[in-house]
Parts: sequence; C-alpha cells; structure tokens
Amino acid sequence: MDKAIIVNHLVKNFEVTEKKPGLFGSFKSLISPSRKTVRALKNISFMVQPGELVGFIGPNGAGKTTTLKILSGLLYPTSGFTQVLDFDPWEKNPEFLKQISLVMGQKNQLWWDLPAIETFELNRAIYDIPKKEYEDSINELVELLDVGKILNIQVRRLSLGQRMRLELVAALLHKPKILFLDEPTIGLDLIGQQKVRDFIYEYNRKNEATILLSSHNMDDLIDLARRVIVINEGKIIFDGALEELVKRFAKEKIIKVSLSHEIDIKLLEKIGSIKKISFPQVTFSVPRATAAVAAAEVLQNFPIEDLTIEEVPIEEVIRRVFGSK
Repeated sequence: MDKAIIVNHLVKNFEVTEKKPGLFGSFKSLISPSRKTVRALKNISFMVQPGELVGFIGPNGAGKTTTLKILSGLLYPTSGFTQVLDFDPWEKNPEFLKQISLVMGQKNQLWWDLPAIETFELNRAIYDIPKKEYEDSINELVELLDVGKILNIQVRRLSLGQRMRLELVAALLHKPKILFLDEPTIGLDLIGQQKVRDFIYEYNRKNEATILLSSHNMDDLIDLARRVIVINEGKIIFDGALEELVKRFAKEKIIKVSLSHEIDIKLLEKIGSIKKISFPQVTFSVPRATAAVAAAEVLQNFPIEDLTIEEVPIEEVIRRVFGSK
C-alpha cells in the first residue's frame, strides 16, 4: 500500500428543492417543486501517505465534511476516483470498515441514556474484538484520555468535553488505521482541547495511524499538522506545508517593541505599518524580506527595552486564504 488515501477528480453534486417564499410559494413548491444542483465538490484531487497527519480546513460549506463522508463510505460520489487502504469506500467492505473510524464533533455514537461502557461493549461485539485485546485497548485509551471516573455515568449527565473524550474511546477501540476527525475539539474548554490534541498526537505517533483532521480551531493545526489542505467552495486552493501557507499568504512579519519612553510615532511609520499602540508597547508590520533590517534600524534609532519578531497569526493567514481568488 503506497498511499493510504487517494482522491482523484472527485465530484459530488446534491439535488435540492428550492422553496418559494410565502404561503403560496410553499404550496407551489409542494405541487410543482423546483430543483437545483448544488456542486459540493468540484473535481478535487489529493493523496495522503500512510501514517501522515493532515489538516483539512476551510470555511463552513466548503466541502470538508462531504469529503470525509465520501472517504468513510457514508456518501456516494457523483464522479471521480477514491481509494482508502486499497478499498473503494462506498462498497462498505467489512474489512475496510474495521480499519477506519469517523469522529464528528457534532454527532454522537454513544447511547444517550446508557453509560459509555455499554456502547464500548457493543462496539466490541460489532468489530469482533477479542476480549483480551479489548481490555488492553480500553485500559490504554481510558488512561490517556482520563475518563476512568465517568465510564459508568449516564452519557446524558456528562459535559460536552467528557462526552467528546468518550466518543474518541468508542471510535478507537478497534485500533483503526485511518482516522477521520471532523471538529474533534468543538465546544471544549482550553484544557479539554489540549487533552484531545495530546491524545491525537500520541495515537498518531504510537500506532502510525493516518489521520485527516478537519477543524476550525487553529491551535489544532499548529499543534498537530505539518501539512494542510485548504478547501473553499468545493475546490482545493492549497495543499502543502503549514509553513509554506504562512509564507505565501503572509508577506509581512510583525515586530513588537517595548519603549522606555514616548516617541514620535510618525518616525516608526517610516519603517513599518503601525498595527497597535498601547504605550509602552507598539506593534507594526514590515515586509518579510526586510524584517531583520527593520529590527536593526529600530534598535539603533529608538529607545527600545524589548523587541520581538513574529509571524502573522495563523487565524489571519487562513482568513486571507479564504478571501483569495
């Protein structure tokens, strides 16, 4: 198996009914519905190597979840070629299903009125996991995600963060080789987000699992993904290293200085574009190529107590990517 995931010229269209406004419009739509085609995916192609952890990002409605559902066999593509672990996902081969897992932050697989341990037992039977292997897996996962004290509590009584960590346990009991994660940290507090990120990193490292991670949380990308695929309006507009994404869409660097006394800000404006002033701190931007020269000039000509050169925040980079043509 040279490639864990192959996507080639993938297209997915949806037929939707257009509802006319008002009571008459509703009646007309019922009698003579008007349909239109929504092109969710427009001829996208990419490949993922075994063991690779790739960030898959884009705005709402860009096609991220549609792609993950096709790769996991939940949706049938309109056209194109897709292969996961040498299987055609939509054939739903049992051997294929035993090697993948899809975790969606807004969807539950845990039984709402039962303790999570009951769902785990059901999954053991579904995936035909040997008893000893199941016990070893659940002990490891429970320890890594720190959920031992809540296994026997009714799921409906748990917080969102607790449920999300238990969802991960349920999804990984059978040790999948491919993990599709759709917003795994959504709604979690900062501590919960970090625990989930640490776990994903360890699972990828220890099991050499291939992970496709879709998230709006930029910290997820910074902590986990070296490569990112950016999709917008059903088209891939970037596929490469996260550092390259920053270089391509952030043509400047940010210089932050702390001044020992007030100065004429107009003098700093000759060096860079002022972003923020909150004495004694001043923040301004300069072209990437001249950042070092600009910093040296500032140190030489202004009363500087401290100076740092930083990249443009990743959130701003992503906004520029989405806004680009």
